[in-house]
Amino acid sequence: MSFITLDDNIFLRLRGIRNSLTPVERTIEEYVFANKDQIPHLSVKGLAQKSHTSDASVLRFCKTLGYRGYRDFIVAVSAALGSADKTESEYTDIQPGDDLQTIITNVSRNNRKSIEDTMSVIDRDAIGRAVELLRKASRIDFYGIGASGLVCMDAQQKFTRIGKTCFAYTDGHSQLTAASILKSGDVAVLISNSGDTLDILNTLEVAKESKATIIAITRYVKSELANEADLVLNFSTPEITIRSGAMGSRIAMLNIVDILFTGVASANYKNVKALLTKTHNVLAGKHKHLNWDKG
Repeated sequence: MSFITLDDNIFLRLRGIRNSLTPVERTIEEYVFANKDQIPHLSVKGLAQKSHTSDASVLRFCKTLGYRGYRDFIVAVSAALGSADKTESEYTDIQPGDDLQTIITNVSRNNRKSIEDTMSVIDRDAIGRAVELLRKASRIDFYGIGASGLVCMDAQQKFTRIGKTCFAYTDGHSQLTAASILKSGDVAVLISNSGDTLDILNTLEVAKESKATIIAITRYVKSELANEADLVLNFSTPEITIRSGAMGSRIAMLNIVDILFTGVASANYKNVKALLTKTHNVLAGKHKHLNWDKG
């Protein structure tokens, strides 16, 4: 079993794996979330008694989270509490009848927090490996459904401008067709909030059969996509009831795409700068001609 580092935000991790916990583990998780400040002061036995479980259950809970033992678990809780911004530590859902000023504040705060939380869970080494894979790829395909598909289109637009052969596929049929003609040396980037979208999992299977390298951009949860991908880039998003969650996940995914794009562009800056200048000039010239036509 691989263990996580102690700078990993335990509360984000708990939120991410909540649905995969056993009933007993879920009982401990609920107590931990409801009594965060008390946890660093409890022994194994103390937490077991408070959560009405057992010492063995608490220790198994720590192992499920990826910690070597209870001490590492307590250190992680203390670190997360110490780094939390107490005034803006939670996401805020949109409520019926909210005035515009409240909406502006809450939506902006949620988007910012999605990026901040993503930076707490993302694997920097994985980002580095992903940049190298994308830089060397013969072809890059981006696959996503719904809001994830919009992120794919943004990624295609960015990477095309720096000379990469890349495509975005946003429906199940075209995804399967495209994945079937991938080959070794190509990279398939599968983007999914849940990691369990059926169309994406079908595409994953075909892309693997085609010997393409699979990069997953998905929420910080246990999922089939994360388990099967060659490389996983996680983001964190809130579990709140209406569109706030979807907006936050989209912002987090776009941020990861921006990081990857900038990493690839920076690694080949001299050539990329020339390409960006060329595409900018072409678009500026087109815009100028359109203005003349209107005149």
